Amino acid sequence: MASKSPQHHSLAAAQHKAFWLDRPDAPAANPTLTQALTTDLLIIGAGFTGLWTALLAAEANPGRRIVMLEARTAAIGASGRNGGFCDASITHGLDNGYAHWPNEMVDLVRLGDENLAGLRDAVTRHSIDCHLEATGEMAVAVAPWQVDSLAEEAETWAKLGVNVDLFDQNQVRQQVNSPTYLGGLWRRHDTVMVDPAKLAWGLRTAVQNLGVALYENSPVKQLTKSSNGITAATPRGQVTAGRAVMATNAFPNPVRNARRSIIPVYDHVLMTEPLSAVQKTAIGWEGRQGMADVGNQFHYYRLTSDNRILWGGYDALYHFNNGMGPRAEHNPATSNILAEHFFTTFPQLEGLNFTHQWGGPIGTTSRFTCAWGTSHRGRVSWAAGYTGVGVGASRFGAQVALDLADGRTTERTELEMVRKRPFPFPPEPAKWIGVQATRAALKRSDKRQGRRGLWLKTLDKFGIGFDS
Repeated sequence: MASKSPQHHSLAAAQHKAFWLDRPDAPAANPTLTQALTTDLLIIGAGFTGLWTALLAAEANPGRRIVMLEARTAAIGASGRNGGFCDASITHGLDNGYAHWPNEMVDLVRLGDENLAGLRDAVTRHSIDCHLEATGEMAVAVAPWQVDSLAEEAETWAKLGVNVDLFDQNQVRQQVNSPTYLGGLWRRHDTVMVDPAKLAWGLRTAVQNLGVALYENSPVKQLTKSSNGITAATPRGQVTAGRAVMATNAFPNPVRNARRSIIPVYDHVLMTEPLSAVQKTAIGWEGRQGMADVGNQFHYYRLTSDNRILWGGYDALYHFNNGMGPRAEHNPATSNILAEHFFTTFPQLEGLNFTHQWGGPIGTTSRFTCAWGTSHRGRVSWAAGYTGVGVGASRFGAQVALDLADGRTTERTELEMVRKRPFPFPPEPAKWIGVQATRAALKRSDKRQGRRGLWLKTLDKFGIGFDS
């Protein structure tokens, strides 16, 4: 069995740490909350959703009192552990968007593009040094059936008036040299690469410069209604606020309807040592595009600013009863599989070693996109469940959550995507059984040239599924 296989030689010196977070210039933790405070807006969670909520709220109303509470430290969760692909899509791609909201897709694509433009503007205005590169993303076919899939996606983009580059086998290998590639599609317009931890830390600095009070290592243990609004109790203090936004994503949420909509799954990632000039020449990759293959079990990969290769994905692991924590972050069997797949993709890089291996929690919904809701008579809103595409979409999620918390009706809140929540996950053990059955069905589909069996077709019919 894979779990008993010896460690791949390239992993011998790899640290069990998230590369982005493993640096000496990481900011020191802010103080813990040790008092009772009153504020206008409370934000619980200092990942991307919480940080964007704080920035948007502070810029829209400079006099608003805003307090943030973070259970650990900013970016320590999914925001500092992802691949740094910052995609304009707020629908988990075109196909998923058309499957759920065909009548809204023109607006959803526009809103996604506007959101990415707003993100890039904020990075510039606040001088956030997150190594942003406007490289776009290239999807590659590694099986014959996937070539047709890329052609169909190109046709869909054309209907929206967007030009993409569709490559045959020779053309795609001129872009990035892998013997596994059979075709490619490069979307130049809608994806940028970032250092996710530096983006989060830059947002953290920006919101504090705007007067937001951030308390770290201050987990919320209880959220209750009070005469003045909402009171959040931490181990050593409390905050009473008129409005609150829950921004915990995959992590436990005290709001019941949010807990039923989201499950945490773990994605695993490897990072290589920097490529030599010879190794870089061997693979080409002059466009520095973000890369992903298009199978159900897919890999995503990219170059860092110092020419390392981040390599992740393939399998999304759900742990029984929403299991989370350090034990879920390290999976030797998955790391071995990823290493083997890396050298299958780039055999010319044999001898390259990995310096880091890690896992991170992804909040996923049954429709693969963010979900929103309110509680406590509308005084609390929440946004969660970006299903692996949250670096950019979290800003849009934050805007919607802020609209909902403030009771504003906007174009965003009127979207069917926002008004209707995804199909809830069942309780255990049905949830675990369903996820495992879906993972097995996705693997079979890849082996059968993409043909979807009865189980997947049934899920498709009801607009539900499982992904990372």
